[in-house]
Amino acid sequence: MSIKPAFTELEIRTAEKGFYEGHSLEIALISKAIMVGLVLWALVWPANANGVLGSFNGLLLESFNSFYIVIVGLFVVFLIIIAALPQTGKRILGRPGEGTEFSNFSWFSMMFGAGLGVGLMVFATAEPLGLWGSNPVIVAGAVEPNSPEALQSAYRFTFAHYGFHAWAIYVVTGLSLSYYAYTRDMPLTIRSALTPLFGRLMNGFLGHIVDVLGVVATILGVSVTIGFGVSQFIDGMYAISGMDWMMDLSGEAPAPGTVGLVTGLVVIMGLSIISAVSGVGRGIKYLSNLNLVLSIILLMTFVVFGSFLFAMTTYGSALVDYILHFFSIGFSAYGPLSEADFAAALPAEAAPLADVLRAGATNPWGSFDAFKSGLEGEAAGLPDEILQAAYAAGEPGRQFGWQAGWTTFYWAWWIAFSPFVGLFLARISRGRTVREFVIGCVFAPALVCFAWMTILGGTAIDLELSGVAEGTIIGASNTAKLFVTLGEMISGGFLLALTVMCVVLILTFLVTSADSGILVMNTIMSGGDQNAGIKHRIVWGVILTLVIGTLLIAGKTNGGADPMEALKSAMIIGALPFTMVMGLMCVALGKALYRDGLREKAGQVSVAPAE
Repeated sequence: MSIKPAFTELEIRTAEKGFYEGHSLEIALISKAIMVGLVLWALVWPANANGVLGSFNGLLLESFNSFYIVIVGLFVVFLIIIAALPQTGKRILGRPGEGTEFSNFSWFSMMFGAGLGVGLMVFATAEPLGLWGSNPVIVAGAVEPNSPEALQSAYRFTFAHYGFHAWAIYVVTGLSLSYYAYTRDMPLTIRSALTPLFGRLMNGFLGHIVDVLGVVATILGVSVTIGFGVSQFIDGMYAISGMDWMMDLSGEAPAPGTVGLVTGLVVIMGLSIISAVSGVGRGIKYLSNLNLVLSIILLMTFVVFGSFLFAMTTYGSALVDYILHFFSIGFSAYGPLSEADFAAALPAEAAPLADVLRAGATNPWGSFDAFKSGLEGEAAGLPDEILQAAYAAGEPGRQFGWQAGWTTFYWAWWIAFSPFVGLFLARISRGRTVREFVIGCVFAPALVCFAWMTILGGTAIDLELSGVAEGTIIGASNTAKLFVTLGEMISGGFLLALTVMCVVLILTFLVTSADSGILVMNTIMSGGDQNAGIKHRIVWGVILTLVIGTLLIAGKTNGGADPMEALKSAMIIGALPFTMVMGLMCVALGKALYRDGLREKAGQVSVAPAE
C-alpha cells in the first residue's frame, strides 16, 4: 500500500541582503518589537509593569494551573511510550549508521550545563531547605515544618521539580526538532515540529507565529535563569570581598542590591556575547567541559566534608518515595477555592465570618498558629475547635496556592527554557537513537540532579537538624544559602578558595546558558541556519541584557522585596502559549513516527538522502 510522502517542503523566506541578510524579517521584527516594548514599559513605568505583570500572572494561574500540571505529566508518559516501543525507540536521529558528533562526555556536559547548571547552583541547597519548611504534606497539617518527619515529603517534591518531569519538558522539544532536522532534512527550527499537523501552513504567517512564540519563551526562560544566577554571583562576590555597595542590607538578611545586580549582569552578558560569537564548537563546548569538572570538585567537597552518609540514605529513600508518588505528583492538580465553596465547608458558627477567615485559612505560607494569631474581633473569639475546622476548610485553597507558587512556577520555567535547551539538545544529538536520546536526556541527568540535591541540600538540612547552623542557613536568602552552608561546613583559606571556585563556576554556567540562548534565538530567526551572523548575536545579547536589567529594576520598585518578581511573572505568562505548542508537538511527533513506520514497511524511503 502506497502512503503519502511526508511533507518536507518547508520554506522559510529570509532576506537576501541588508542587515537581516539570511534572517526571516517577520520573525526578527515581531520578536524584537515584543521585547523592545517590554523593555520600554519596564524602563519608563516600572511600578506599572511590575503590578500589571503580577496581577495578570495571578489571573492566569487561577485559570491554567491545572493545565500546566496535567500536560507536563502527559509529556513524561508520551516519552516513556515512544522510547519503550521497539519500532520507535530504535529509530536513529539521522541517516542509518550515522555516527555521533560529540563524545558522551562532551554531550552530557553540554546538556547538563545548558539545562540545569545555574538552577542547581542556586537551588541544590535552597530547594530542599525551602520544601523542608513548606510542601503539600506540611500544608495539609500532617507534619511539622523543619522537622525530621518533614524530610521525606521535602525530597519527594524536590525530586519532582528537578527530576524526570523537568527533563521530559526539554526532551519533548529537543526530540521533535532533531527528528525532523536529521531524518527529513528540515530546518532546525520550531515550526518544523508542527509540519505533520499543519503542512504548508507552516510556510506562512502561522509558522512565523510559532517561531516567535519560541523566541519569546526562550528570552524569558533564559532571563529568569540568568536573573537567579546573577543574584548568586553577587552573593558570592560579597562573601569574598565584603563590599557593601553590591548589597541591600535593609532586610533581615543581606541580599543583592540593584546596583550590584546590574553590574554583575553587564559583566556576565559581556562575556556571554564574546562566547556566543566564538560558536558552539569552541566557546560553549570548552566552557561546558570546565563546568562539569568544577561541579565534580564542588560535589566531592561536600562528599568529604559534608553529611555524605545522611545524604546517601536520603537519596535512596527519597528516590523510592518519588517513584511511588510519581503519577500522583504528575496529575494531582488544584484550582482556586471559591468564596462559596469555602463558606459551605465552614461550621455554622463560623459561616457568617467567612470573608474574615478565608484569607488566612487559604494562605499556603502560613501555619494554623499564624492563622489564629492574625484574627481580630469576633473571629478571634471563636473556640479553637471551630478555628481548626475553618483552617481545615481552607486546605484546598492552600494546596492550590502552594502548587501555583512552586510546581507550576517550575513547569512554566522549564517550558519557557525548553526552546533553548531543546534546540540545543537537538543541535548536539545527531546520530543518537530515540531511546538513547530519551534515556540520556531524561533519566541520566535527573539522577545526577538528585545527587546534587541530596548531597548539598542534605548537608544543609543535617547542619540545621544537628543544631550546628542554628537557623543561619534557613534565614539566608535563596541565592546565599550555598555560601552560608559552606561557611558552616569548612573555614579558613580552604573556604575562601572554594568560594572563589563557586563564583567562577556560577560565572561559567551563566555564560554557557546565555551564549547558548543567543545562538538558539539566531538559529530560529535564520530559518534553522546554525551559523547565523555575528552582528545578530551581539544584538540579541544586548536585548537579552536589557530585558533582564529592566525587569530586575521593575521588581524592586515600590519597595519590592524580590527583584525577580517581574521576571518570574513575565516568564509564566510567556510560557503559556508555548505550552500549547508543545502539546501539539507531541501529537505531531507521534503521527510522524507512526506514519514513517508504515512508509518503511511499504518500502518507501523516510529518511533524509545522503549528502
